[in-house]
Amino acid sequence: MHYVYILQDAVDKLYFGYSNELKQRIGNHARGEVSTTKTYREPRFIWYCAFTNKKKALNFEKYLKAGSGHAFARKHLI
Repeated sequence: MHYVYILQDAVDKLYFGYSNELKQRIGNHARGEVSTTKTYREPRFIWYCAFTNKKKALNFEKYLKAGSGHAFARKHLI
């Protein structure tokens, strides 16, 4: 499976990510082992979606990182 997920920190900053090993990746974030979220204060795992197709998962992650996707996520996913 391929996963797109959202993390949120204590000051409401969002992080959109992709992984094919979701549990391991969330653990990496929690331990501060991911450079892009190392400075996040208390990152919380708040949402994920599973895909059987890697390309679709990566395209959805890319969409969420864009302006309209960011707005969609705030309105519908969190």
